[in-house]
Parts: sequence; C-alpha cells; structure tokens
Amino acid sequence: MSPPAGQGGPGAPSGFRWGTATSSHQVEGNTVNNDWWAFEQRPGAIRNGHRVGSACDWWRNAEADFDRMAELAQNAHRLSVEWSRLEPEEGRVDDGAVRRYRQMLQGLRDRGIAPLLTLHHFTLPLWVARSGGWENPRIVAWMGRYARWCAGWFGDLVEDWIPINEPNLVVVLGYLLGRHPPGIRNPLRARRVVPHLLRAHAAAYRAIHAEHPAARVGTAHHLRLLEPARPHSLLDRAVAAAHSQFVNWMWLDVLAWGEGRSALWSGRVEECAGTMDFVGINYYTADRIRAALGSPGTGCGRVVRPPGVALSDGGYGELRPDGLRWALAETWRRYGLPLCVTENGLPDEDDDQRPGFLLDHVEAVRRAQRAGIPVWGYYHWSLVDNFEWAEGWTLKFGLIAVDPVTQRRTERPSARLYREICRGSVLPR
Repeated sequence: MSPPAGQGGPGAPSGFRWGTATSSHQVEGNTVNNDWWAFEQRPGAIRNGHRVGSACDWWRNAEADFDRMAELAQNAHRLSVEWSRLEPEEGRVDDGAVRRYRQMLQGLRDRGIAPLLTLHHFTLPLWVARSGGWENPRIVAWMGRYARWCAGWFGDLVEDWIPINEPNLVVVLGYLLGRHPPGIRNPLRARRVVPHLLRAHAAAYRAIHAEHPAARVGTAHHLRLLEPARPHSLLDRAVAAAHSQFVNWMWLDVLAWGEGRSALWSGRVEECAGTMDFVGINYYTADRIRAALGSPGTGCGRVVRPPGVALSDGGYGELRPDGLRWALAETWRRYGLPLCVTENGLPDEDDDQRPGFLLDHVEAVRRAQRAGIPVWGYYHWSLVDNFEWAEGWTLKFGLIAVDPVTQRRTERPSARLYREICRGSVLPR
C-alpha cells in the first residue's frame, strides 16, 4: 500500500510508514474472555483497582479514531486482533468477530492507512490459559492454527505481520516478576515457557507465509539499553551484560540463527532459524544496572538512577534517545535485516516532555537512515490514552487524551507536532 501523497517523512525513503500503535485489549473494551480480564479481578493486581472496562470503545467505534489518524496525516497503524474473540473456545470460530476485524482493517485501508497486524499482544483466550498457557507445549500448534486462520481471513488486507509481541516481557512480567498473567515468580517455570514462545513464533511465521508467500513477517521485540551503574565495576558490568543478553539478544539470536544463550535459558531450536523478515524494535527507555548478588529473583541486579535524571511520568523511565540510536545500530550490525520502530513513546499527561521526546527519537531514526540502516517505519505508542496493563489508567501515553468514563477525546499539542513530522514539514533538530 502506498502512503498518501506528501507523507514520505523527514529524510525517509518513499513509502516510509509513519503511524501509531495499539493493542486489542487496551483499546477495544469488554474483552471478557481472555486471561487479562480475569487477572484484573484479582485484588491488588492493577494499580488503584482500575479495570479495562470499555477501554477506548474500539470494538464498537474504532473508525472514529481511524478518522483522527487520517487527520493527523498518519499512513500506518499497528494494531492487534484478539485471539479470545476469534476463537472463544478451542476450535470454534466466531464469524462475527472475523467480520468486525475485516471491517476495521478495511476501514484503515480506505483511509490510506496501512495496517501492521499483531496476532498475540499479551492476552490469551481463557481456554488456552486454563490449559496451562505458555507452559503447555500444545500452544505451539494452537498458535500455528490461529495464525493460519488469520492469514486466510485477513491476508488480502494485511501485508505486514507480527506473530507475538515482546515475548521477552511475557516471560519477565508474567513468570519472573508476577506483574502480568499468570502472575508467577518462578525461574524454573519461566525457563519452561521460553522455547514454547520461540516455537510458536516460528509456527506462526510459516503459517502466514504458507498462505501469503509475499507477506512480511517480523517480530516486535522490547529492546532496552542496559548499562552498568558503575562503569568501572566488573560486577556491574557482568550483571548488566547478562541482563542484556537475556532481555535483548537471546530471543533474536534464536529467530535469526536457531540458537541462543542467556543466564535463564540457552538452547538450539532449529525450526526458528530464519523466521524474521524484519526486526521490529519496541524502545522506550534505558536502565542502569547495579549488581545485587543477594537478589537472585531480580537476576542479581537492580535498577538505579542518578539524582536529577530526567524521568517520564510515574518514574516510568529515563528519557534516553541515545538508546534508540544504539538499538537500531546494534540490531542492524548483528542481524542485517530491515528494521522498524514498532513502538516508541512515554507517559506524559501534561504533554510537556512528549514534543522533545518525539523530535529526539525521530532524529535517531533519521540518523540511522543516513548511516545506511534500512529503517522502514516508525510507530508511536500511542494514538490514544489506553489501559496500561498493571498500571491501569494511571499512565497517559496518548497523543490524544481519553476519558475512559465519557470517551471524550482531547488532542494534545504533541499530536499536531507529530502530524507535521508525518507530513515531512517539521524536521527533527
């Protein structure tokens, strides 16, 4: 799909994708048949007792926000389909859900917005979760079947695909820190799910390509610059390097070459080799790691921050555009595959940091392109404020503010800045 005229973006090749990103559970509303809805009912699971509820009401009225995307000159959007809507019980398809997603995808295309489709963005159908979720090896076949069905249902409307969003965080947040479903803190169980996530990606990759050989199938991988808090400390350097190997590189190594090594899991999975057509980078922030050998539950390290360092709302993270420059350069050096920034943003309710954040991080993309790195898209997280998982409604990532009670939208000033970036009429500094 070609972008609308005049939307090549600053310093970008023709057809560069300028968009935003969302996920089904966070924006659709009333996804009552998945593990996240069930998790939200646990006392204390979500900050301030928040619930997703109607979210941003996309299941009924996503098209109103699609109009806003078009008004803001975006030519692309990354969204996900909800497995629990499409296959509410094992083997049973909800034809109404298939029709609604086709309507949404066609609605994007009708507005000149190219969809990038994610199949699994943190949520599992209850029937999968109750069967053991990612610990059950059968999930590989289930994911492959689901991907094959989606490719058949939506392949005429979608060129770009991501099977699983941030598999590294599925493990870290769901099985090591217990902040996401299934709410487990157990390294042995965490290790068990790693190969299932990798093999499920490979099964989905091959299923999509079997239906549509020309499809572009990649990954959306959370990359984080992890530095030693004390650069001259051998312990800090060793712990930071171990964290980086697991969080950043082990996963991509397996999908590129079929083998990866880290402190939590190491192994060879032949079927995964060569199952990325591009690498999608989800980049938000950087951490400084100090060795804490008495805390094996956190990988013998803890995050420290220097006094006075610039943080986004809620202490979510440091503002570090150099981390995106590092992520693009290092990923290209290691794998030599086309790259896309599939998520990048910050929580900023009063919008005082987001304009500078946008300019600095788009400049990182521009520098990468000047250096010959093939970056083909940038997706800002997010178009609208949405339900931010365990943080509930407390973190505001949207270019557009949303009141989840009234569904009222209020455009933040950074939305207008991003529109000019998408149009190519505002160049980063």
